[in-house]
Amino acid sequence: MEDNYYSLFDVTKESLYQLIKIALSRGGDYADIFFEHSIANEISLRDNQVNSAGNHIDFGVGIRVLCGNQTGYAYSESTNIKEMESAALMAAQIAESSTSFNHKIKINPIRVTNRYPILNQWEDYSITKKTTFLQQLNQIIFDADSRVDKVIERLSDSNTKIMFFNSLGEFFCDERPLASAVVSCVMKQGSRIETSSSSRSYRMGSEMLTENLIKEMADEVIKNTSILFKAKQPKGGVLPVIMGAGGSGILLHEAIGHAFEADFNRKKTSIFSNRLGEKICKESINVVDDGTITGNRGALNIDDEGIPGQKTYIVKDGILNSYLHDRISAKYYKVPPTGNGRRESFRFSPIPRMRATYMENGNSTENDIIRSVKKGIYVDNFSNGQVQIGAGDFTFYVKSGFLVENGELTYPIKDINIIGNGPETLLNIEEVADNNIIDNGTWTCGKSQYCNVSCGMPTILVKHLTVGGCN
Repeated sequence: MEDNYYSLFDVTKESLYQLIKIALSRGGDYADIFFEHSIANEISLRDNQVNSAGNHIDFGVGIRVLCGNQTGYAYSESTNIKEMESAALMAAQIAESSTSFNHKIKINPIRVTNRYPILNQWEDYSITKKTTFLQQLNQIIFDADSRVDKVIERLSDSNTKIMFFNSLGEFFCDERPLASAVVSCVMKQGSRIETSSSSRSYRMGSEMLTENLIKEMADEVIKNTSILFKAKQPKGGVLPVIMGAGGSGILLHEAIGHAFEADFNRKKTSIFSNRLGEKICKESINVVDDGTITGNRGALNIDDEGIPGQKTYIVKDGILNSYLHDRISAKYYKVPPTGNGRRESFRFSPIPRMRATYMENGNSTENDIIRSVKKGIYVDNFSNGQVQIGAGDFTFYVKSGFLVENGELTYPIKDINIIGNGPETLLNIEEVADNNIIDNGTWTCGKSQYCNVSCGMPTILVKHLTVGGCN
């Protein structure tokens, strides 16, 4: 397989050695080379017919040099040796020091577990079959409810091949599939219009496109859209909030997870800086960032700087157990990297990023949690929000949920904001259910660059949050 990657990027072992030598010629401590070849396809349906399709190929190499606290990075959209040498020299000059590179390196392949085995290659799945999938989904949704006015669908698949080499001699090749199906539904009832969506995304081949997936997404989008016609905007105030299992994990990711990324802590901008080993929530709470879930959107065989994928306990038994590290922060904290060095593409230098972030199961049941609340809200469908990463202050828009009255879910609610602080919310979690769900939607994290992630959570009870509703 390695020979195929050398051929794909038109390089040799000798040229890799030469590039590392140039990258360290101005005194860097470490250098790595990240090659990427990506093929992406997309097909869309609108107005009951498939009316657009596209194909995109991306190709290039990024070269990084580390020297003390300085990082030099340059990339080339060509693997012509002269252009790569120019990029290596540019990265070296950015991270320049007075020492020189004089040791020998030898390629040492890294062996990893494959977290995304492909049963059926996407290139063998014709556009005709993709069209049939979209048309079947479209028809089922229209047949399910007479109020359906419009359905918009998108099916995308990509395959990214990575080759990596660094000045430690570490070498790996990785083939990363990623496929997504998204459907949006618009319903009309009299003068009212409501919309909702459903999505699924996995690191797998065309075997993901099953009859069960069509039914699952159709049922979900019909349910989420139709309930909005019954929903009301509740009165606001400071209330207990039950967060339903699954998609509520986006709040865990945004309002809490970013504060655990080691670059924010190294720079002292996170509220959790210097709090390793401290109790930050109840003993029953465990928060995980995991790159090892087979087929998951956030899974990684190996991260973008040569660290094998792994499962990292950020919070263990209520104690802040670990930050999420890349090589730079791991060196600063004198700990092993956690496999969180990720980048959007070869055009970007890796930084600490989440993978699949979720809370593990607790000992309560969802029914017990609901019965314990006299007056509050239950939320399970989040939309956009704003987060101040350092302090963790957040505002999230809730697409839908339910009012909780006397231990029961009563009428559906919509169009509210929940406002709070991530670390305080973590501290104020009173109960955790035993029903953890990983949400397999098309979650994408934007932290100066975009990365695919996933999230999850069991049902939890937060003692109080500010709920913005009607007066």
